[in-house]
Amino acid sequence: MDKTIKINLAGTLFNIEEDAYYMLRDYLQAINNRFHNIQGGNETIEDIESRISEIFQSQKITAGVISKPDVEAMIKILGKPEDFEVPGNQSNTVFTGPIKRRLYRNPDDSVFSGVCGGIGAYLNSDPVWIRIAFIIFSLFFGIGFFVYLALWIAIPNARSEYQKRELYGENYHRLNAAGIGTNISGGPGGAINEIFGAIGKFFYIVFRIIMIFFGVTFVALGFSALLVVFLAFFFKNPEFISMGSMNSNLFFMHDFLNFIVDPSISMWIIVLSFIALLLPLCAFVYWGIKMIFWFRVRDGVISLVLFITWVASLIALTVILVNAGVSFSKYGESTSQEILQNKRDTLFIMTGRKVEDLHTKKEFKIPENQYSMFISDPESRLCIRPRLRLSVTDEKTIKIEIRKKSMAVSRIDAVKKAESLIYDYRISRDTLYLDEYFTLSEGRKWSAEMIEVGLYIPEKTTLYFDNTCENLFPDRIRLNRVDKNMEYMSDIDNDTQPWQIGGRYWILSREGLVKASLLTEGKSTK
Repeated sequence: MDKTIKINLAGTLFNIEEDAYYMLRDYLQAINNRFHNIQGGNETIEDIESRISEIFQSQKITAGVISKPDVEAMIKILGKPEDFEVPGNQSNTVFTGPIKRRLYRNPDDSVFSGVCGGIGAYLNSDPVWIRIAFIIFSLFFGIGFFVYLALWIAIPNARSEYQKRELYGENYHRLNAAGIGTNISGGPGGAINEIFGAIGKFFYIVFRIIMIFFGVTFVALGFSALLVVFLAFFFKNPEFISMGSMNSNLFFMHDFLNFIVDPSISMWIIVLSFIALLLPLCAFVYWGIKMIFWFRVRDGVISLVLFITWVASLIALTVILVNAGVSFSKYGESTSQEILQNKRDTLFIMTGRKVEDLHTKKEFKIPENQYSMFISDPESRLCIRPRLRLSVTDEKTIKIEIRKKSMAVSRIDAVKKAESLIYDYRISRDTLYLDEYFTLSEGRKWSAEMIEVGLYIPEKTTLYFDNTCENLFPDRIRLNRVDKNMEYMSDIDNDTQPWQIGGRYWILSREGLVKASLLTEGKSTK
């Protein structure tokens, strides 16, 4: 629908189309220039405006809007400004007032976008020479091409009659009578323009094919990413989209964030994160659709509002995360050791409290760090799996070391948080029972807590692990050698995997864990 403008003529309001408005404005301006310097001219101008108002009221205007044909019909009734007699004025000069020139792209003389046609109309020259100049300059490092793109973006298109009037200037009425737009006439310049037109159509088709290809790609990638976001936020992450990063969903993230920050803040983090991801992906899909169908809409205001919303969500999310991240600025740990009074050369390692007994309703994993957390049911308590580390020592006694780690605003607070972690183990003769998880104290927020259980075992000790002990090891069984002061010396190459250790006897040697049956077979062979 064309743009309409409200005007007041002799006290009566009218709606008028944009092109009709500029024609009527020029007509009234010419009459004003003709009569305003003579005696009684203002009354004459008012009478003419009243007569114009009466004519418009008497016309059957479609949909109540004055169109360009309505204005032309009114001019035929009243006559042109130069037809009015001016007392004491012998001059037949028509004063139409100066027309302010402005550069536009010319859609009536266009090969690609009308840039050269617009420049030609503005300079009153044949646009073919301007096109040739752009081609020549494009041969020099593509200067002409990039200048053309810049002008294409910067110069608006002359869509309305008034914009074409500003483009052509004083030549507008002459060209309008002959039909604007066709500088591609006869002669050599016209022939060259025809060639440019054919080349332009070819490249336009190629350009549209490329744009459609990129548009389809944008839409496909955008929808795929949106699907991933919705699956990641609202459903359990399937393997094909998790990429091994984490296994969680939106509702669990909300539950887990409650253990880090206040519940009100956690909901804001999730909402702002969702907005920060959703808006760019929707824009990606929208741009792809525009590339495919090549339509124009007045979406500047909406785009600006959405962009401001996206930036504001990023800023708010950053502020919240920075404030929450302050509690993770310092690292602290607490270490305790105990000697196991084991008089036998065999140590049985069993699990005490098990994760399977928690009836966990949520689980959060980071495979890269082998970090596992659980939310127990029905207590909704956060439980974290510790890590088990074996060390070979020259000492004759077995020692257990519990190293608790945490983060806080200060190192002192971090140490206090580490000391408050709840983890139990117990010793019964030659059996060591290790809990499969540890918990936070009541009312505590999560601060990247971790517990490492270190076993310092003399060489040639026989070890027996039950089947659930494999969960205490990370992706590999970590073995190292320490000196008599329990200080780290070197890593031990070990090919044994955590899932292999359960239900078997092993001998701890300098080469790692070796099955006891293999050693027995080797001795019998000798």
